[in-house]
Amino acid sequence: MRIHHIIALAGIIFCLFTSVNIVSASDQKSDKEIMEERMDFYLRFSNELVPWYHLAAIDQYERNIQQVRNDLPKAEGPISIQFSAEHWYGIFNPERSENSPDTIALFGGHGSDGSGDGVADQADPADVLMTMYSHLALYGPDEDAFKAALWHYYKREATVNQIMTIAKLYKHFETAELDQHVFPIPKGHHYTYRSTWGSSRGWGGRRIHEGTDLFAGYGVPVVATSYGVIEVMGWNEYGGWRIGIRDNHNTYHYFAHLAYFDKGIKEGDIVEPGTLLGFVGSTGYGKEGTSGKFPPHLHYGLYKYNGRTEWAFDPYPALRNWERQK
Repeated sequence: MRIHHIIALAGIIFCLFTSVNIVSASDQKSDKEIMEERMDFYLRFSNELVPWYHLAAIDQYERNIQQVRNDLPKAEGPISIQFSAEHWYGIFNPERSENSPDTIALFGGHGSDGSGDGVADQADPADVLMTMYSHLALYGPDEDAFKAALWHYYKREATVNQIMTIAKLYKHFETAELDQHVFPIPKGHHYTYRSTWGSSRGWGGRRIHEGTDLFAGYGVPVVATSYGVIEVMGWNEYGGWRIGIRDNHNTYHYFAHLAYFDKGIKEGDIVEPGTLLGFVGSTGYGKEGTSGKFPPHLHYGLYKYNGRTEWAFDPYPALRNWERQK
């Protein structure tokens, strides 16, 4: 009898754990559901003065920096915008737990009630978006006004430019779902590459290799790996003919040593995964037009902006992942 009781008890425990796992799994929202929830919030707090893509761009920027900074708390919930205590409660407010919008305003704070419950709560995404909406609405919807609003809030040019890029992408594609990536050399072309991150480089002084070299023949097409805006295009004495693209995840994609660019593309253009940028070459390591100092290849680099500085990281794992998705 004891054996039967033990077996029965084990079965009950298994069912309990199974049901807990099922409930836990059902509580998890899919990426699509999360994005739909965010979009609902953006649209709820947007109008002619503040378009949805301005709110979405700021929210995405804040999410990006929280993912790569240890000194910033990770926002919970669908909206990642966070305000300093001084901005929310007011710099002279002695009570930093005060949630009355009227009292907060009395001390020069900006925390607002967006949900209609009579309190200004930083944990409420509706209140957070209403507070950001109120700031942006003071300036207006056009690009220059939005840029001014960002500058007065963040006071950092690189941050302003990054958020402007994200907003430009969201407006153009009419969506915030821009996470697709592709390999920089299209299917059907021969190439070889390996991890060359950190290798020493001698031309121009001692330095490390901040990227991955993909060796291919002259004239092999090079395409954009992500959605983004062409931020830099032209000659660089190290990279030769090169293109730099900024995406919606605060990442700068660097394509160097091109033989030439595709006709018609220019700085400021919006690209998407697979947009033809140029062709493999061996330019660089000298004055404009220098070529042939090394075998033809594409130098591909990735740089992340964290709200304070920009740093290079190894693109090899991403390239391997994108290659498998071909």
